[in-house]
This record gives sequence, C-alpha cells and structure tokens, in this order.
Amino acid sequence: MSQPLSPLVSLATSMHSQPGVYAVMLGSGVSTGAGLLTGWGVVTELVSRVAAAGGGDDEVEVARADPEAWWKQHGSGDLGYSTLLEQLAPSAAARQGLLAGFFEPGADDDAGALREPSRAHHAIAELMKRGSVRVIVTTNFDRLMEHALESIGISPQVIARPEAVNGMAPLAHAPATIIKLHGDYRDLGSRNTPAELSEYPDEWKRLLAQVFDEYGLVISGWSADWDHALVAALEDAPSRRYPLYWDQRSSRGDAAQRILAARDGRVLPASSADDLFGELVESLEALDRLSSPPLTTAMAVARLKRYLPDPVRRIDLHDLVMNTVDEVVDFITAQPVTAETVSVGFDVLDTMYAGYFATMEKLAPLLITGVWHDDGTHDSLWADVVQRLIDAGSTVPTHTFNSLYLAARLIPALASVALISITATRRGREGLLLSIVEEVDGPTQIGIDQRVNAAQVLHYGRVIVNEDNINGFTRWGGNKWLYPASHLFTAALRHYLIGLIPNKDDYEKAFRGFEYRLGLIQRLTSDRAISGEYVGEWAWRGEEPVAEIELRKVIDRGRGTAWEEFFTARELTVDAALTEHRAVIVKYQRWG
Repeated sequence: MSQPLSPLVSLATSMHSQPGVYAVMLGSGVSTGAGLLTGWGVVTELVSRVAAAGGGDDEVEVARADPEAWWKQHGSGDLGYSTLLEQLAPSAAARQGLLAGFFEPGADDDAGALREPSRAHHAIAELMKRGSVRVIVTTNFDRLMEHALESIGISPQVIARPEAVNGMAPLAHAPATIIKLHGDYRDLGSRNTPAELSEYPDEWKRLLAQVFDEYGLVISGWSADWDHALVAALEDAPSRRYPLYWDQRSSRGDAAQRILAARDGRVLPASSADDLFGELVESLEALDRLSSPPLTTAMAVARLKRYLPDPVRRIDLHDLVMNTVDEVVDFITAQPVTAETVSVGFDVLDTMYAGYFATMEKLAPLLITGVWHDDGTHDSLWADVVQRLIDAGSTVPTHTFNSLYLAARLIPALASVALISITATRRGREGLLLSIVEEVDGPTQIGIDQRVNAAQVLHYGRVIVNEDNINGFTRWGGNKWLYPASHLFTAALRHYLIGLIPNKDDYEKAFRGFEYRLGLIQRLTSDRAISGEYVGEWAWRGEEPVAEIELRKVIDRGRGTAWEEFFTARELTVDAALTEHRAVIVKYQRWG
C-alpha cells in the first residue's frame, strides 16, 4: 500500500512553485533554540520568584516542581503568562523592565551568549532571502528574527504597534515584513495581559484578515492556548485559498486542533523548529537543483563570485565547482581507452587531445576566477579538483588499453594545475602549487598501488607518452616544435587565460614560469623534471634560464616564503636548490 506524501514535501513543493505565497507565524517555541524561555518557562520562573520572595528556598523547589499547584494555593486567579505579568507588573513600564531580564543577557549571565538567533531563525531568514516567504507574524517580543535577517543583509519592515499599520508599505511591495502582534519587549505598548490579548485593535484585525486571506500559513512554536484574539482572527478568516501547516509540537491543544479542522490544516512532523525550517530550506534547495536549467559558464562564474566570500555558502561553492568537475570526469570516463587499429593516426590523436582541452570550457573560468579572488580560504577545494581529475584519469575501465589513449585522460588534470598555478602566481600566492602537490597524489603506474605526488603524476612524459606524435598534427600547418608537449599545452590553454593575461608575450612568460616551477618540484621529489619551452635556446639569459631569474626576484621580494620552506625541508638554500636545478635542465636545451 502506498504511503501518503509527507506534509513537509507538499509544503516545500508548493512553496517552491509559488514563492511568496506563504506567511510564517511564530510563537515562543521558536526561540527556545536561542536560549530563551518559552511562555511557560517564563511562567515557571516568575512563579519561582514569587515563591522565593514569600517563602524561601523550600517554597521555590515546590513552585518549580509544580507551578500550577503552587499558584492555586498561594496565588490569585488562573495561572498563565499574561495573568502573572498583570499581577507582578501592573504598568507597561514595569512589565518592560520585568521582561528585559528574559530577553537580554545580564552582566553576570553566562547563558546570555546563547541568546542569539537559532538555526530556525537563520533558516527562516534564508526563506525570506530567497523570496519564498515575505511575511512573518509573531507573538514574540524578542528581536532574534530581526537580527537573523540583518546578518544576511535584509532590513525588514517591522510593524510592532497597531498605529504603524496605516503607514506601512503594502505587504506585496515589501521584500520582508515582520508583524509583532504583542509588540517589542522594549516597547511600552507590549500586549501581555488577558485584557490586552482578548481583543485586538481594529488595525491588527484588518491586517491579520488580509494576511490570513491572501497567504498560506506555516505556524511554528505557537500553541493557541493563550492568545484568544489571534485565535479569533484565524477562525474568522473567510478564505481557504492556500493551505495552513502547523508544527506537531505546538498544535496539540484544543484550540489548535479546532483551527486545523476548520481550515483543513496539515500537521508538520518535526522534533523542533530548528529541524522543521532547516529541512524546509534543504528541500527547496533540492528542488532548485532539480528545476534549474544547466548553468552557462557565465552563470556559473557569477554564482562562484557570490559564494566565494560568503562562509555560509561554503558548501554551495564546493558543490558548484565539483559538479562542474564531474562534467569533465563524465567526459573522461566516456572516452575509449582502446584503439580500433594498432597504429593510431595523427588526426585521431589531434581530435582526441582537442576534446580533452575543450572539456575544460566551463571549469577553466571557475578555476581562474576562484583562485584569483580567493584569499587562501578555499585552497583545499582547488586541491580537491586536481585530485578528482587525477583519480578519473588514472582509472582503467578495462584490462586492455592503448597507452596513448589512457595517458591522455590526465590532460584535464595537468591543464587544471597549470591554470591554478599561473593564476595563483600572478596573484602572488606562490604556495598554492606547492600545497596542491603536497595534498594530491596518484599511482606511479596504472594498476600499481604505490602513489606519488601530483607533480610526478603530471609529467609530460606520463601524460603524452610520445611527444613526437604532436608534431604530426595538421593544426600546425607543417611546423615542427622543439618541445611539442610544452607547445601544445601553451597553445591550448591560451584562450582560457586571455582575460587575465592579454599580452601574448606575458602569457608565454607566465606559462614557462609554471613549467619551471613544476619541473623544480618534480626534480626535488623524484630526480626528474619536465623539459619544455622554458628551457629552449631562447629562454636563457646568459647561463641562467629566464624562469629561474624571475623566481629569484619573487623570493627576493619576500613573496616566495613557501619556496624557501620547501627548500629548507630538503636541507637546501634557495641558491643551492636553483643552481642544482639549473645543472639538470641545461641538458634539456635543444637547438632547431
């Protein structure tokens, strides 16, 4: 037998398809997660204070254990939140002073640190930020909801007194409105007593009639046990055009059950307001992902710029980047690893390599933009990108493979490292390439468990296998290159970096700087380094390669601390490390 849909699923689906149609109504139960007492908690505390004033510690214990029984014996009238306030603080000013202690931390109040917006408040604020909810009706006096909204840059329209209704912006035109029916605890006009709560002013009645007529309603933390005027407003609302939802914990009373039955309301199963609104936001975000069209590159970059500086969107940033990486991985895994013929033609290889570079079309701008604007907070994300691509490129789907086809699967990983490193270097973040190499690894060979760092995995000789094949590509129009793999990567990645490095000579200098750095890491961790155009006959100034001279300048200017630490860990000075490296790469010079 099929199970009915969860009311939370129905609410999320309806709210997603009709943003702004639902209002939220909050009672004191929503603020418990922020360290505030519920209405009954305040009652218990006030009764205990009365008992302490009149009978000492023994009476306090009795009153805390059963406040109703104690009040029945010692108090006057039915025990309730409003009754107590009326008797303990007859004037509005006295009530304000009495209530302040429950909503503001005192100088010696260790628990005061908890009196900040709860997960529920932040989740509701997120609902308002996304436009899913625009109106909040609350019986609470605290300002936690306002604080939660202000923390994400929303300044709500707050209506805390009946007379303010006449001058308010129309609900449909205000992005966020909070209606505080019982006022603010600092407001001398707060409504607390039975008389005040039994009948609302006409302004409140008209505004509530509009809200209950024009909006669906999500009620949480409000029991309907004490607020007779609000109960009457709900029962008098003529419209049933949108549904009413009420959380399970606060909808158990007779009045709540009567309202649910009259309005055909649905009960939301949730252990707390934090869970209820947290799950609602998660459901809406899941529906966003399902209904959103595929992101264009421009849209993805725009989102990345929004997410990058926002610590609250850290997971969103990770998902945005890694989902794009997964698109590249899907391309990699879909490529064949076996050739139809024993001999693979130049045109086949050219097309295959072009495909791997083209699959970076969306990922490359995300990496360049992300690394450029990142301050180091998200370095682990860029390492995750490289690790995912190396893992995908190192996986063999069958036991039979062509070595050229298999090796080419690492092209996106090497391209990503190049883009990240060049961008980081231009930004003065020399340590990013080194940190990626330290965190990311891959197998020494396919099918071998031994692993080595990313720099060793991404050697040209590992990725391309036979560089001579590249000189046979028709794209060159018959030209031959002294360092084919180096020239291929330099040419293929040029258009991705043209916005960052418009000048062609500057770009080539930057790419050669990357090759030099990668080769330096390779030699110091494996005794072999890539060759490349960075060591060509034109790339030297006297006996020093230009790339070495440039790195020395970076270190001399105090921006190469990461390199100094890298060399020191190998018991080398900067000069010794670079001089030794020069002795190796001078052997790679070729003249054509």
